[in-house]
Amino acid sequence: MKPNPIFTLPLTPASRKALKAIAHHLDPVVMIGDAGATAAVIAETRRALAAHELIKIRVRGDDRAARDACLTLICESTGAAPVQRIGKLLVIYLPRPVETETAKGPYIPKKRAAVGAGPKVPAPRRAPSATAKPRARPSPGSPTRAPTRSPARTS
Repeated sequence: MKPNPIFTLPLTPASRKALKAIAHHLDPVVMIGDAGATAAVIAETRRALAAHELIKIRVRGDDRAARDACLTLICESTGAAPVQRIGKLLVIYLPRPVETETAKGPYIPKKRAAVGAGPKVPAPRRAPSATAKPRARPSPGSPTRAPTRSPARTS
């Protein structure tokens, strides 16, 4: 999913609605057990957000207040925005940062870099001169190459 300028943090109702529609078909990628939101769970959530931007989290346990506390803790520690909470499923969103060009510049092969030359740029195409003869092309119906002989069949 590419970054979209419509989705900003905090989420607007329209962007939240669009994210809910996208998340409907997702499966949970992070599971929170009885121990709650531990450091390992938060680290895994960060990895999942970096890979997917929009993730579902399944929380085990029947205590609603504990699930709300997990959602708050995860969103604060990762910087993600809560999108939806339905029962034991949490949906959170964190847009990827916009990629900028690297400071390295274009790729230059080692041989060209050793000489001090920059990246190879194709030479501009020359326009055909007015005195140049057009290439001879075969007429339609004439073969482009000599016919080959097939070996004689013997019965």
